[in-house]
Amino acid sequence: MFSNPWWLLLALPVLAVVAVYVYILRKRRRRALQFANLEVLDRVTPPENRWVRRLRHVPLAVLLVALLLMVVAAAGPQAERKVPRNKATVILVMDVSRSMEATDVAPSRIKAAQAAAKKFADELTEGINLGLISFAGTASSLVTPTPDHAATKAAVDKLQLADKTATGEGIFAAIQQIQTLNSVLGGQAGAPPARIVLLSDGKQTVPDDENDPRGAFTAARKAKEENIPVSTISFGTKTGTVDLDGDRVPVPVDDESLREIANLSGGTFFTASSLDELNKVYETLQQEIGYEMRKGDNSRPWIIAGTILAIIAVVGSLLVNQRVP
Repeated sequence: MFSNPWWLLLALPVLAVVAVYVYILRKRRRRALQFANLEVLDRVTPPENRWVRRLRHVPLAVLLVALLLMVVAAAGPQAERKVPRNKATVILVMDVSRSMEATDVAPSRIKAAQAAAKKFADELTEGINLGLISFAGTASSLVTPTPDHAATKAAVDKLQLADKTATGEGIFAAIQQIQTLNSVLGGQAGAPPARIVLLSDGKQTVPDDENDPRGAFTAARKAKEENIPVSTISFGTKTGTVDLDGDRVPVPVDDESLREIANLSGGTFFTASSLDELNKVYETLQQEIGYEMRKGDNSRPWIIAGTILAIIAVVGSLLVNQRVP
């Protein structure tokens, strides 16, 4: 793909030079045949001289290749490039139910989640609007989407655990935040791309059914309608437990429901059972969210290659032919 393909027509004069050069060589050879026996001449000519005769054509050939590369550069070759997004909206939705006290992830699920979330905020591309929502029995909008990622980091430090898990409410709250921001930015048509990143460790408990009007699966379908993918992170292990009123209560992660939320919304499902794994998940998301592929000018490598070959052609001609080609 070229931005100015008509410049490729300049390759025709270059090819014409090749044709003229070959014609001149053949004409010179035919003229020489009229006055000498080339077979005898080849036998009496030292081998090193024959190599020199052949090498004298190389500089011009290299120069012609350099010119062709320059022609391609002039035509404006295009290529897909990964560039930072100028605009996007990301809402972190974090589970703060009591199960996040489990210590199967050191030092605990919630502490590890906080550390990883802050690292994610630090490394997220500048200019992206980042918001934060926490949920337990209800959802709380802690930070409205803003390019000031420090605000999200400060709010992450202040997360407080509570009873129950209303996953659907967290997703609905995130959708509402994104819709509000989009209305300010001029409506859905001109809105930047948006993504919800949901981190949870357990199954929804409020309401009981994920397909309830306020359930997680219903919220995921709504996100799909709004073109807002929900990337889910199942954080923890199957052996996690917490101490509730003196009893050790198992709190295994619920991969199945979180995977279904991602599938229904068009997002991506991840699992993490340690802080290192969670950081890697966030790094992957940062690459997906913070960058986009755009077509852009790719003439630079062609220009560099053409310039290098042109220099080689000139130097080679001076060494072999004692003149510039």
